[in-house]
Amino acid sequence: MPFTLPSRIPSGPRRRSLLAGAAGVGAALLTGCSSSDSSSGTTGGSTSAAERARARAARDSERLAERYEAVLAVHPALAERLSPLRAEVVRHAKAFGGGKGASKSASPSASASESPSPGPSAEVPAVEKDALAELAAAERTLADRRTKALMDAPGELARLLASVAAAGAVHAFLLTEGEK
Repeated sequence: MPFTLPSRIPSGPRRRSLLAGAAGVGAALLTGCSSSDSSSGTTGGSTSAAERARARAARDSERLAERYEAVLAVHPALAERLSPLRAEVVRHAKAFGGGKGASKSASPSASASESPSPGPSAEVPAVEKDALAELAAAERTLADRRTKALMDAPGELARLLASVAAAGAVHAFLLTEGEK
């Protein structure tokens, strides 16, 4: 004869519904607190830090696009391979708020110390393979820098940095793919 437990109907609300309700109230309280804090002046420092990070990311993308242009000027045969990647880098700069004149807003000393990546004035290697390797290294360096910047960036900027860093890693892979 099988053993069955007597059915029991709970007399009150179930534990799951209580926990879900408590979580909802907690989330509402946190949302209320964070919206009132964001309107106060206490987040001004983090906002300006986010603006600086966004401007730096835009400037870095603009410099990388200039580097692509320099390589294309020396190696026009690579246009089919590099033009789509350069177009993506330009879109990244625009996504960070860059574009025409965006790099002028930053101080030259800050941009020189924070961006060790080669600028367009750097000499482009005469050998295509070396030029591609340098572009791949610049993409990798910038992707690594953006990945590290994620820790200090607020939500939306962090997501954008992560997305662009991932794209940069893919660009580096595509630039070195032909070597293998």
